[in-house]
Amino acid sequence: MRPFATILIVAAAIIASSLAGARASAEPAGHRADAAMDYLDVLDLHGSPQAPTDRSFNIFFDAGAWHGYSLPPAGEAETGFSGPFVHSLANGQWVGARFAQLTLQGAASGKGIALSEIASHAAPGYLVRRFSGPGLTVSQTLFYADSWHALVRIELTAKTSQDVDLSVGGRAMSPQEANLAKVGDAVTQTFSHSNSMLRTRLHADGVSAYRITLSGSDYRIALNRPLHLESNQTVTVFVEQTLLYDAHAETPPPVDYATAWAGNRARWAGYLKSVASSNLAGLPDATARRVSVKAILTLLGNWRAARGDLHHDGVIPSYSNPDFNGFWAWDSWKHAAALAWFAPELARDQMRAMFDYQRADGMVPDCIFLRKADNNWRDSKPPMAVWAALEIHRATGDKAFLAEMYDKLVRYHRWWFTARDHDHNGVAEYGSTDGTEIAAKWESGMDNGVRFDAISMLKNGDGAWSMDQESADLNAYLYREKLDLAQVAAILGRTRDQAQWLKEAATMKAAIQARMFDKAGGYFFDVKLGSGDPVRVYGSEGWTPLWAGVATSDQARSVVRTMLDPRKFATVMPFPTLAADDPRFSPIKGYWRGPVWLDQALFGIEALRRFGYRRQADVMARRLVLNAKGLAQQAPMYENYDPLTGQGYQSPNFSWSAASYLLLLQKSRDRPGR
Repeated sequence: MRPFATILIVAAAIIASSLAGARASAEPAGHRADAAMDYLDVLDLHGSPQAPTDRSFNIFFDAGAWHGYSLPPAGEAETGFSGPFVHSLANGQWVGARFAQLTLQGAASGKGIALSEIASHAAPGYLVRRFSGPGLTVSQTLFYADSWHALVRIELTAKTSQDVDLSVGGRAMSPQEANLAKVGDAVTQTFSHSNSMLRTRLHADGVSAYRITLSGSDYRIALNRPLHLESNQTVTVFVEQTLLYDAHAETPPPVDYATAWAGNRARWAGYLKSVASSNLAGLPDATARRVSVKAILTLLGNWRAARGDLHHDGVIPSYSNPDFNGFWAWDSWKHAAALAWFAPELARDQMRAMFDYQRADGMVPDCIFLRKADNNWRDSKPPMAVWAALEIHRATGDKAFLAEMYDKLVRYHRWWFTARDHDHNGVAEYGSTDGTEIAAKWESGMDNGVRFDAISMLKNGDGAWSMDQESADLNAYLYREKLDLAQVAAILGRTRDQAQWLKEAATMKAAIQARMFDKAGGYFFDVKLGSGDPVRVYGSEGWTPLWAGVATSDQARSVVRTMLDPRKFATVMPFPTLAADDPRFSPIKGYWRGPVWLDQALFGIEALRRFGYRRQADVMARRLVLNAKGLAQQAPMYENYDPLTGQGYQSPNFSWSAASYLLLLQKSRDRPGR
């Protein structure tokens, strides 16, 4: 037998050779230095829809597009891509089964040229398929020029000089709903009860006319003359697919085919620069960086451009869930904080999108949609907007953005105390505008949290109701907002405001420490109005005061003892939203009654670091990465995780999980306790 060291060397050489081959097969001609090659197939993007609503596999979106695509299942003979999936139709649906299906014939012989797939990969910013045929190779690279235009860059390289007839085809998902038409040099697809339109074109330099044929749910666009291929030279043609959300009102800019690909690569090179700073003590840098790339892919895959009644770009929670085709306030603050470090303009727009709908009294709605009639005004979401704005400033130094947002942030902060402080004691409650318990629970972001099982609603005024309990997390967030507003005021030179915010923060700090820390339980709990009795539920809200810096060192020591108890929160995947020894603990189907939510887990890590428990924080952080099943492989990032097994549940491709992992793995950022 070979010595073990020799086996390792041989194995490493085989892996390196295999990876090099994958890189070569994935990279379009002329782009051998693309950094994206280090991160092939981070997510498996193969799939073919079996029904218009099929969300059983991952879909590729980029640049804010509302239409997405996938690689066909491995080994499928047809060229082209699955799609498109149009997210702005109803709650999202596949309108195409196949796009950019390539057909080649010898111009002289009239015989078809058979193509066999060599490779199929997803790289950051594009999908690529490579084929070989008699005497030639072909690559198809799908990428986005902007939020309207998806392009397939078809590159043909012949071993010997030859002429070929080239055409591309597509197939609508449903023959009954195809609605295909020829309009000039394009094929259009329209949709019932919608102003949206999908437009497909073929483009080749020097070609001004194309032959279009329609047959049921199929279409084909052909060059009107043979394409000449010189020996060992690459000829490029493009297929363009444009989605108009409102064909009556939108005029997208024309595509510059000569620069579109280079622009895409430059944009993605900018995103990937941030990955170099991903690090966690005791975790291989390669793992940290791959998880960070997956997080970036997830956030940008959920990026949607301003359309309809959404006036700025933003990030949806997850395209994999039909209920998540809008922007949510709490999600938006977390998305913005992470986006700030690699896509700062999108981070700014994510916040602007929500504040576009700020009410005169300061309230920001729970969620907003393409149709503003669908917006939810029954509640707001936990106040972390100032934190997110400061993250953008830390990442960019953009003082102008803080100046733009300051008055809006102040009004939102003040709204909590005018609309959600029933007894006017400076400590707030979650609530609703319609007096319903369900909307008040939504406002907490922890919809069915055990601590809310026995709430009642109290009226504060017209359209303003509170729960009958003050929440530890809400007031920790509000305390942190006062400190953050003081910092923003200082940056903007508003010294009087700064002093006032610091004064208010000191008053609130004393109230939280006195009212919400229970010495007997050694933990921060919600408290009932009137009696001041603690709601003794051990949940993730109990360490939010540590994250915010509102706890005393003695209080923190006690809370940390509970956090690091393996019977409660130091589980296989740590920091569930409810202690594991609670009889109501439900880690799989409990939603907010036991699963790990990554934002709360991140706050737990930062709480430990803030109070000096760095070693313990690193141990728990490594568990969050290594014990989340499939995270370092190809599994998507899930909405929440089973703390006992690390299995992901609920919505895959979940944006705030991605945002939380990015923030967790950034080593060069000025974060609490670092």
